[in-house]
Amino acid sequence: MNIERRTGDEILHLSLMNGQARVLLCDTTLLTQRCSDLHNANALCTAALGRLMTGTLMMGVMLKGAGESVSVTLKGGGPIGTMVAVADCDSVRACCDNPRVELPLRADGKLDVGGAVGHAGRISVVKDLGMREPYIGQCELVSGEIAMDFANYFTVSEQQPSLVALGVLTGGEHVLRAGGLLIQPMPGCEEATIEQLELRSPMFADISRELAAAPKEELAEDWFRGLDPVLLDRTPVSYRCTCSRERMERALISMGRADLQEIIDDGKGAELSCHFCGSTYFFTTDELKALMARAEKKDGESHV
Repeated sequence: MNIERRTGDEILHLSLMNGQARVLLCDTTLLTQRCSDLHNANALCTAALGRLMTGTLMMGVMLKGAGESVSVTLKGGGPIGTMVAVADCDSVRACCDNPRVELPLRADGKLDVGGAVGHAGRISVVKDLGMREPYIGQCELVSGEIAMDFANYFTVSEQQPSLVALGVLTGGEHVLRAGGLLIQPMPGCEEATIEQLELRSPMFADISRELAAAPKEELAEDWFRGLDPVLLDRTPVSYRCTCSRERMERALISMGRADLQEIIDDGKGAELSCHFCGSTYFFTTDELKALMARAEKKDGESHV
């Protein structure tokens, strides 16, 4: 398999053994650095956010329709607090409660992501597929290291056995390499193929270091040699926030009349900040009154 090498964040879509298994292999270095910069995250929290974003992106690129999105929330009880990532087919954004958590390194010298996230909680997934009701799935966290938690979610909640590897390699607070791998056997996958993938799984364990050592295209050739890997597609991905003044207006209206009126009566206006990118939106008291009038008019029309 000869794949043209490219630079920049992207996800490679591959099939193995004539469609017996699908593979997503991604480099998310630049978007992880962007997230780290926006949140002023230290190395530990950058590693946690990068893993979460990469896993969520791999869910996002499997969405089929325009405008569809997936949100993943981790609440593990650890000092990093609640973590949230939202992805569509080619972008992701993320945030956490405490992006400056400090913990000692693990005994093996690696960042203690599991200690920061905790494991006494849940991973929750909400897929907005453009229907009246979103798909909601959740299961217990098993490690807080995030890759194993995604694998467990796929197996338990979506009945799709999966191998997931996620990693972020940092140098100080700089992201040297970040990425991930998702392998899923398809219906009818032969036991021999599954056995081969299980035998090769140690090769993927430290994926960020592997990506730092060789291009992802070369890794794909090495890892899946003998399994007839075929490149199906490649998707450029990025960190992108979708906040806007209009979205903030809807957020204010959704507060309800009583809370909005309280802000109006205070006379100081309202400033809203986006959790994902830090952008701020200020609304004067007159603008808030106009929002209230618009909401009341809409309510009146809906009752006609």
